[in-house]
Amino acid sequence: MTEFSTLGLAEPVLKALAAKKYVNATPIQTQAIPALLEGRDLCGIAQTGTGKTAAFALPALHYLHNTPKARVSRGCRVLVLSPTRELAAQIAQSFRDYGRFLPFTVEAVFGGVPINRQIQKLREGADIVVATPGRLIDLVDQRALSLADVEIFVLDEADQMMDLGFIHALKRITKMLPKKRQSLFFSATMPKTIKELSAQFITDPVTVEVAPQSTTAERVKQYATFVNQKEKQALLTLTLKAETIDRALIFTRTKHGADRVVRHLTSAGIQSMAIHGNKSQSQRTTALQAFRSGQIKLLVATDIAARGIDVPGVSHVFNFELPNVAEQYVHRIGRTARAGADGISISFVDDEERPYLRAIEKATRMKCEMVPLPEDFLAQASKLPAPAAVERGPRPERKDGGKPRHGAKQGRGEARGGGGGGDNRQPAADGENRARRPRRSGAGASVGTHKGAVQRTGGGRPGR
Repeated sequence: MTEFSTLGLAEPVLKALAAKKYVNATPIQTQAIPALLEGRDLCGIAQTGTGKTAAFALPALHYLHNTPKARVSRGCRVLVLSPTRELAAQIAQSFRDYGRFLPFTVEAVFGGVPINRQIQKLREGADIVVATPGRLIDLVDQRALSLADVEIFVLDEADQMMDLGFIHALKRITKMLPKKRQSLFFSATMPKTIKELSAQFITDPVTVEVAPQSTTAERVKQYATFVNQKEKQALLTLTLKAETIDRALIFTRTKHGADRVVRHLTSAGIQSMAIHGNKSQSQRTTALQAFRSGQIKLLVATDIAARGIDVPGVSHVFNFELPNVAEQYVHRIGRTARAGADGISISFVDDEERPYLRAIEKATRMKCEMVPLPEDFLAQASKLPAPAAVERGPRPERKDGGKPRHGAKQGRGEARGGGGGGDNRQPAADGENRARRPRRSGAGASVGTHKGAVQRTGGGRPGR
């Protein structure tokens, strides 16, 4: 393995790495850092969890250290674009951690928080800005931020940017950037559309590809149970009571579905919190911090809200509903089995989701181990309490579903439409509140054993 001390990074950066007890570089860091220190553009194909944030943050801090300049009012030298608020906050914190012995300022700007506070912070300029596209355009339109002085530009999670409909915002942003700059482009996948997008940002890049998606699943024990949609909540509750769980992510397709899961778990005496686009930024931050600190063991999330979240110690991933895109499943289960640890993925599959399961198994080249419902499932399910009525909070401000309004000046939200609406809403790419719901009914349907399934004893999972 390659040690960071051999990569030529500046001493303050190495000191920060040592403080975090980081000694060996990951494959993407080993391949990317030398090229970036030479000033090359880079195209990185890597998933979350491979260490790509450090792969671009460490060389950027090294560059700033070696080429000191005074801050420019309302300007920045390093600009990182992220598709979601949580990932933007996480990247910004990584820059602060790696730059703890350097005098550089880092600002994260995204929707869901007052824009005036961000305008105030940017008045004196910042060395590094991590932003979501919509809020970035808002700040530029209000002349609170100029991109004329950007020397290093990083576009992270490009495939997710495309899924969220940020293509128009990205094209507008790239026109504001200086032509002379170093550009970095990261994506988990590189289909033709993403490759065409990358050509607009990077010139003669070094290409680094690490950990193809199909290999991620190899480190995760994958189980699946066929179950009626209406029975999933009871099965989840009973499974959580039976499993030994350090920390688990539970994925739903919709925002309302996530809230519903939390209400049922709360009624059963199981503590959890939800994170999705209808939550305020403070609620999302509180839930994520509680999950990261271990205050709660269960975080119920939609795909968009959980994108890029890197929380150590996740032992389980529950697919309460399967995603209709196989790659998204790989992103989900990639939240566990990190840093050499084992991980478990448990999927609940309704009849209408069986095609999704076949597509997932084809993409991962692995079969999920089928687990039947427990023999006394209906009896146990009937004893579970019904969820208590929950007082609804105020509905989130309605977002404009029309054409992009890049010139709009919004005090609280994101640029809308193609200008970055995905920062504050959950778009169709996530399937939230748009997914076709299974139409099966009847609590007693399909509760027998499944042929070829592995029998379960004592309510536990095989392989435990």
